[in-house]
Amino acid sequence: MNKNHVIECLRFALEAQLATAQAAAKTAYDTAIHEENIAENKYDTLGLEAAYLAQGQAERVSDCHLSIIEFEKAFKTPTSKQVTIGSLVCICDEDENLKWYFIGPLSGGLSIKIKNTLVYVLTPQSPLGKLLINKQQNDELSFTVANNTTLLEIISIS
Repeated sequence: MNKNHVIECLRFALEAQLATAQAAAKTAYDTAIHEENIAENKYDTLGLEAAYLAQGQAERVSDCHLSIIEFEKAFKTPTSKQVTIGSLVCICDEDENLKWYFIGPLSGGLSIKIKNTLVYVLTPQSPLGKLLINKQQNDELSFTVANNTTLLEIISIS
């Protein structure tokens, strides 16, 4: 897996998230200020609800901008022998299934597909992210979810 290609795909995915958030924020704002949403009585809360939605969407746009800024810092992090923010990590489970993770500062759960392989963004705050931070290639880990323990091995770090 080429880390530079992963970084470019992540940039594209983050920009797409921003564009989607901006479109949603504009729609919510337009709805909030539309003349049909002016309250006709004290029980008419459609305009107020639309304003809350517009505020939430504006905060989402701000979060997307912050993600882009923080990822750009992570993209410039030099490759280390240990897993850090900015590392591209390949893990193998007991059944020899490979999974790829990019350790990102934010946007945990984001995934991109490269040549039919999914790369997931993990944050250091996630359970698996906490387990991986500062580990090295060939380290073996035990990961438990819902009383199911899985043994993992770090195959590569770039």
